[in-house]
Amino acid sequence: MKSRNAWWAGLALLAGCGLGGAPAQDAAEPADNAIAVWFPGTNQTEIDLVTKTIVPRFEKETGAKVKVTFLDWPDLSTKLNAAFAAGTAPDVFGHGPAAVADFVTNDRLEPLTADVATLSQKDRDDLANALPGGQVGGTQYLMPLSMQGNLIAYRAGDFTKAGLDPGKPPATWEAVKEAAKKLTERDGDKITHAGLLLPSHPIGRQQTFAGLLGSAGGAQVSADGKNVTFDSPAGIKALDYFVSVYQGPDAVANQLGVNYQDLPIAQQPLVTGDASMTVLAPQIVQQVVKAKPELDVRVMPVPAFEGASQGVAVGGAGPGLMINKDSRQKDLAWKFISYMISPATSLEYTQGIGAIPARVSAAGSAYVKASPVIQAFVQQAGHFRPNPNVPGWTQIRDTMAKHLEQALNKKVGSAQALREAAADVKKILNG
Repeated sequence: MKSRNAWWAGLALLAGCGLGGAPAQDAAEPADNAIAVWFPGTNQTEIDLVTKTIVPRFEKETGAKVKVTFLDWPDLSTKLNAAFAAGTAPDVFGHGPAAVADFVTNDRLEPLTADVATLSQKDRDDLANALPGGQVGGTQYLMPLSMQGNLIAYRAGDFTKAGLDPGKPPATWEAVKEAAKKLTERDGDKITHAGLLLPSHPIGRQQTFAGLLGSAGGAQVSADGKNVTFDSPAGIKALDYFVSVYQGPDAVANQLGVNYQDLPIAQQPLVTGDASMTVLAPQIVQQVVKAKPELDVRVMPVPAFEGASQGVAVGGAGPGLMINKDSRQKDLAWKFISYMISPATSLEYTQGIGAIPARVSAAGSAYVKASPVIQAFVQQAGHFRPNPNVPGWTQIRDTMAKHLEQALNKKVGSAQALREAAADVKKILNG
């Protein structure tokens, strides 16, 4: 690939634009100075922001044409695979970090490390929290458009009622559990009000375990991505804690297996009063605050286990953009991506969708300063750790979730669940 800097020198020499750019089905043979871009998701607010504001401005500033298509998440991988097989994949496409390693294994992506190196040191430092989530084997392939992560949101009024200080939330997972005991309400043996809800649906339970594991000083796989490391004392400690939240005489949660995170705002446990602490994404917390400001919902810093150096929450890089290795417009493709991650556009985009900004400098923006919720998530961004970018990750994630479910339902002990999960995951890692 030639230098992206050559784009500026060659811009005036490029041929005239085709109206609307190349359609998705013709992405393999784009018109000069035109690219096709696929974005994941069907959020209308994001669609309008990208198609009516950001892309038209990019086209006006560069003279290029961009054909944008938004695809529903469940259809994204299937349609991308079909397009790659047919040679009609778009020049630029978006996806979550969990998919990157498999695209790399199948030789679908253009490496972006050299392009990142052309950014100023200031820009690279500004994106330092986000970039690692888009790397595989140390090579950059995905440029994140936002950060993601889940934190504990809590009802300050419930804390006060239970004799807890809402201004000094617990700093360790042990202290979180003790606070949750005081917040939990029962009718006999039945929990009627949960002191703490941890995500326990299939994807959520893997993320919960990974965060607890990191907060206990452990990791899911080795740094080179070749060995399983969650079957460890830290892993047992993390899973024992997870199980204790839902099972036993000191349990503080009900709704095991329920995906409360995706419930409508009116049905969120913090809103209905069915829980005092829940783990949520920033977009949901903001909507809860907007819907019920009288609840005084706040966000807690990431807890660590006693004796661990720091707390960890699964997160980091959010969905981002990648370049098709077979694109004939790689310079323009990078130009578009670099425009999307530029300071002004990046802030505009994340503010528009209510997400955590990818850039550290956004902490001083009016968007962040105006929202205590976003402030809290930005302040904790350094504690977010992505799931490992290894081939077969989604299969690994689902395999772990299956074994974690066995432990959460007390069908096997934590040590056995992790041992059996590790055996299955090793088979996937070894191909």
